Amino acid sequence: MKKRFSNLSIEKKLGLLALILGFIATFAGSPYNKNRITLNAKDLALIAEKDADNVSVQQVADWIIKGNSDFRVIDTRSAKEYGEYHIPVAQNITLTELTDQNFYPTDKIILYSDNGEKAAQGWFLLKAKKFKAVYILKGGLNEWKDQILFPKLPANPTPEEQASFNKIKEVSKYFGGTPQTGGTEEENQPTVKNLPKLQLPAAAPTEGPPKRRRKEGC
Repeated sequence: MKKRFSNLSIEKKLGLLALILGFIATFAGSPYNKNRITLNAKDLALIAEKDADNVSVQQVADWIIKGNSDFRVIDTRSAKEYGEYHIPVAQNITLTELTDQNFYPTDKIILYSDNGEKAAQGWFLLKAKKFKAVYILKGGLNEWKDQILFPKLPANPTPEEQASFNKIKEVSKYFGGTPQTGGTEEENQPTVKNLPKLQLPAAAPTEGPPKRRRKEGC
């Protein structure tokens, strides 16, 4: 364990320590708290060392478009931030409320926050509660905005970059985004004012936990 930690970069070490301290401050509480949990040090190192249990924004967007119902997206930010904008189908459950939720053991749970820090803390919490299918949205809501809502075509794009942009811009339009094809970085910078309204085509799932299909046959 010590050797693995020593091999991490400075940025990853600082990030890991910040997450641990933030997690402890949020959840440790009184030693008499019945909801007190323990964390596996190996899990902490693994998530800092590589992209373990991460899901890309492109993958989540694809699942939503296809109408998949085998996952739950959890927004760990405040109610105010959630109300300003959130990923369609996401539920707002803050870190302090996370342990009170009645998740099914088989639920695929995807957590996100603005940059991923709160989501990582939530990941630790649910892992400590023995939930196995828990994932962090890589890059968080910031990545969703950059890659899904406001994808940008590079100047003088290669044929591969143009083809990739042509594909992602259709995804962006599906979510009410605005693909960026010109202008300065400052002009293209997304703000709360130009975020899309939270509407999806009728084929997409609605917000809330997915409906479970009834078993067919005997």
